[in-house]
Formats: sequence, C-alpha cells, structure tokens
Amino acid sequence: MRLWSISPRYLDRQGLLAVWREALLAKHVLEGKTVGYKNHPQLERFKAQISPLDYINAYLLGIYEEAQARGYRFTKEKVGPLKKNLKDIKVSRGQVEYEFQHLLKKLAERDINRYNELKDKKEIVLHPIFTEVEGEIESWERKQ
Repeated sequence: MRLWSISPRYLDRQGLLAVWREALLAKHVLEGKTVGYKNHPQLERFKAQISPLDYINAYLLGIYEEAQARGYRFTKEKVGPLKKNLKDIKVSRGQVEYEFQHLLKKLAERDINRYNELKDKKEIVLHPIFTEVEGEIESWERKQ
C-alpha cells in the first residue's frame, strides 16, 4: 500500500489507478470493514488524526479530482462525506524527497516520457491535505 504525500498529478496512469484502489482499501480499514492491513504503516498518519475517515475522504477527493482532470471515470460516491476546515497533515521534507525519488524509479521502468518530464523537477507539489515541514524520512516509511 502506498498513500503518496506528493500530488497525484505526478503519477502515471498505473500509479493513479493503484493509489485510488489503495486509498479505498485504507478507507475500508479505517471503517473496520476488513481484517487485513489494520497495522499498515502507511495508515499511521491518518490514524493519528482526530477523525481519520474525514482525512481519508479528503485524500480520496484529491485523487478523484486528478482522475477527473485526466478524463477518467472514478466513482465520486466512494469518496464519502467531506468536512471543511481540516488541518493539513504535516509531512517531512525528507519524506517528500524519498517519495518523489521512489516514483521516479517506478516511472523510469514503466513510463519513460513521464519520467523525463519529472526527473529535473525541483519544487514538489504535495497532495492537498499535506503541508511540508523540515525533517527526515518519516518513521512509518518502509524503505524499498
């Protein structure tokens, strides 16, 4: 399971479809609708929020909006109710850089055009529910 901190705009088709499925699985876990993945490290930052479901719904919305912009037909009803004025989840600069490099490795193998578009990018935009802070790779990250 990979719930990217970086903007879904960077993901290729395969990555966007995967993060949609994985975020829906994360939502099921947070709703208690599945027995697997309960302790998956990618869920820690959502579980740490006062209302994890509100945050996973906001996360799903960001993915849904990117899919819409590309002309994909994701089902918005799967997003769930949205709350306004959620505080952003903090994510460290080290985590952002790690994820971006991880994505570039994937893109080098499966979408060389997208890789070439992104490989020299210096400013990395985050998914809308995250705000960058100084720091190293997050403790919940399982390096690959």
